[in-house]
Amino acid sequence: MSLWRTKSIEDSIADSLEKGHSLKRTLGTWDLMIMGVAVAVGAGIFSVGAKAAGSYAGPSVTLAFLLAAFTCALAIMCYAEFASAVPVAGSAYTFTYATLGELLAWIIGWDLILEMLTAAAVIAKYWGIYLSTVFDLAGWDVPSTIPVLGLDVSWGAFVIVAIFTTLLVLGTQLSARVASVFTIIKVAIVVFVIIVGAFFIKVENYTPFIPASVPSKPGEGDVWMQSLFSFMTGAAPAQYGLFGLLAGASLVFFAFIGFDVVATSAEEVKNPQKTLPRGIFAGLAIVTVLYIGVSLVLTGMVPYTVLANDPQASLATAFVAVGAGWAAQIISVGILVGLTTVIMVLLLGLSRVLFAMSRDGLLPRWLSVTSEKRRTPARIQIIAGLAVALIAGLTDVGVLEEMINIGTLSAFVLVSIAVVVLRRKRPDLPRAFKVPFSPFLPILSAVLCVWLMLNLTTLTWARFGVWLLIGFAVYFLYGRSHSVLGRKQRGLAADGTPLEAAAPAPERDVAASK
Repeated sequence: MSLWRTKSIEDSIADSLEKGHSLKRTLGTWDLMIMGVAVAVGAGIFSVGAKAAGSYAGPSVTLAFLLAAFTCALAIMCYAEFASAVPVAGSAYTFTYATLGELLAWIIGWDLILEMLTAAAVIAKYWGIYLSTVFDLAGWDVPSTIPVLGLDVSWGAFVIVAIFTTLLVLGTQLSARVASVFTIIKVAIVVFVIIVGAFFIKVENYTPFIPASVPSKPGEGDVWMQSLFSFMTGAAPAQYGLFGLLAGASLVFFAFIGFDVVATSAEEVKNPQKTLPRGIFAGLAIVTVLYIGVSLVLTGMVPYTVLANDPQASLATAFVAVGAGWAAQIISVGILVGLTTVIMVLLLGLSRVLFAMSRDGLLPRWLSVTSEKRRTPARIQIIAGLAVALIAGLTDVGVLEEMINIGTLSAFVLVSIAVVVLRRKRPDLPRAFKVPFSPFLPILSAVLCVWLMLNLTTLTWARFGVWLLIGFAVYFLYGRSHSVLGRKQRGLAADGTPLEAAAPAPERDVAASK
């Protein structure tokens, strides 16, 4: 059995119509745009920029956001081309399966699970913490954890994950409508904060725009905490300067993750060939403008050294420093609202990747069964929600934050390469959207993503290596032998029975394609 066998585009589209394993097309351009903004605009817009400015880039954090946005835009163009040509669930996993082969598809699917599982758990945990902060502001003493059997359980994480798991089981369109309301509220809060902060800007705080490079603080040059690039080249760990700007871009890239999650919903989009590119790019444009606005206000309100001296620096730090502490209360509410929709979209993306992998037999096929009435993957959605709730509620997920970045970037690299491969293999395939200047821009996308990966810590890479080893074990012990494509090549049906003895070809759900 070849490790590089590919699944044809036609087979992928045909499988999306299989009765009992298909999803309902209900989402439009507005839904996708809101979904992109919903997943990208969360706590990161209030905190990650402050950390990047204080510890890495200074006022040039705005350039770091632009570089991260440019890198994300290049990768998203590749996603848009694929999604318009192969409008089925699974995102980068499905695209890789059609071009680079089953083993690489499994790896990228496994990486996407890492990205979305850890991201959902991290953010659900923080949602519970910020909920307690909001209670404090209201004068209510409500702890963020409760003791259960000797364990401190983050009850807020369980509550929010349970709510959105239920909504997603009931229907994707219903969840999208709820997300729309929360997203409009949080964007309004961000715009309000930018406008108010602009009145406190002092132009001299932007100088020097790119601070001179200085050695890292004691303890920050530890072999596990320095970037893989510094470790491989022997360069002394440093802050600021050009490399600080690039390191800041690697950090703030966290703020743009999630647009690949939007692509996982391709099988639930009406007229996906046109709707997907429009929705994804509109969402990215809105998010980029908001981040640049926040970063300009943040670094203009206070010197970057103020942010550097606060280990928990955030946008609230700047407002407190200029005597506008009341704004911190609004920011706390904005963070809570912002995190709410991020959790929902990540739970959706996680279940859709698992759905696609299980429908292909790389994970147990029974997981991909959809409900007859609502045509949502209820089994996977509930299992995914339970896993996220347990990780968020019972563990210290903070140590896994960079794992989100490396999982996303690895997916971006393979999708960028896969676009070039598919252009050569299937030049005849109809594409509603094409990446311009191919293969130059897709290759540039892959190179930039690899560079950002190299700026992540060696500890993150070590943990990533362990995750991949676990993934290889699952694939070779289960996925490879149960692959629907592999069984088909051996003359077997999806359930393992000989094709000549198997039932007729799976019934196609005509309604699912409309």
